[in-house]
Amino acid sequence: MADCEYGQDRHCHMKDVLSRYGTTLTGAMVLATFVWLVGMVILPYLVMVNYSFRPNLLPADIGTDKDHYTLDNYATLFRNEIHFIVFLRTMWGSALATFLCLCVSYPVAYYLAKMATPARTATLLLLLVIPFWINEILRTYSWFIILAYNGPLNGVLRLLGIIASPIRWLSGSNGVIMGMVYAYIVFMVFPIYNAIETLDRNQIEAARDLGAPLWRIHWRVVIPHAKPGIAVGCITVFTAAAGSYIVPAILGAPGTRWFTEIIYQWFFEGQNWPQGSAYAFLLLFLCIVFVMAMMRLFKVGLADIAR
Repeated sequence: MADCEYGQDRHCHMKDVLSRYGTTLTGAMVLATFVWLVGMVILPYLVMVNYSFRPNLLPADIGTDKDHYTLDNYATLFRNEIHFIVFLRTMWGSALATFLCLCVSYPVAYYLAKMATPARTATLLLLLVIPFWINEILRTYSWFIILAYNGPLNGVLRLLGIIASPIRWLSGSNGVIMGMVYAYIVFMVFPIYNAIETLDRNQIEAARDLGAPLWRIHWRVVIPHAKPGIAVGCITVFTAAAGSYIVPAILGAPGTRWFTEIIYQWFFEGQNWPQGSAYAFLLLFLCIVFVMAMMRLFKVGLADIAR
C-alpha cells in the first residue's frame, strides 16, 4: 500500500488511472498514445533509416540492380573534410553552449529555489518564460539586431567606455553561441530549479553550522542532490543546440555553418534524401552518445532523470 502511495509500483499507477477515468476512456488514451507514437515517431524514423542505406537514384532506377543497401551515405561524412569539420564544430559549439548555460543557470536556479521569496520566485519565473511566448525566429532576429556592428550592444559598451571601437560579435561562432545560450537557457534553469527545490533546507543550514564554506556546501550538498536536474538540463540543451537550425542560420557567419544547415541542404536543395537521412542519423547517434555520457558522468539512471 505504501508503494502505491509513493508511486513506486507501476501497477498501482495503472489501477489509479483506471479508477479515475474508467476502462473506456483509459483505453482510448492508451490507443491514441500508441497511434501517435507509431504514426508520428516510429514509422517516419523507419522510413528515414531505409532511405539512409540506399543510394540516391532517379525514379526509373528504383527497383533495379542499382537499388541496393549501402553504407556510402554514412561514409560520405568521413570522406568530405569540410562536412566533417562542420560536424566537429557543431559538437564543440553545442557542448560550449551547454556549459555556458549551466554556468549561468545554476546560480539563478539556486537563488529561485532557496533564497528568493515565493512571490519573487513566481515573478522571476514568469519573466523568464514571457520572452518565449514570441516566435523563435523573431527572438533570433532581435539578437541579430542587438549584436550588429552598429547595434545597441556596441553602442552601450562604447558609451560606457568599455570598448574604443565596435566589436564584430557576429563573426565566427560568437553570435551563434550567444544566441544558443539565450534560446535554451530556460531548459537548463527549470530542471535544476525543480531538483534544488526538493532539497531540505536543514541540510544546508547544518553544513553552514558545521563551518563549511559556501563552495563546499554547494559541492558536497547542493550539487549532489541536483545531479538529476543538471543531467536533464545538459541533455536537453545539448540536443536542442546540436539540432538547431534557425539560430545558426541567422546569427552564423558564412564560414561557420552548423551541421543542421548541411542536412537541410541535402534534403531540400540537393534533393538527396538518402544522404540527408544518413547525416541526420549520425547527428542523432552523437546526441545519444552525449546522453549516455551525461548519465554516466552524473551517475544517474533513467528513473532519476524522469523523476
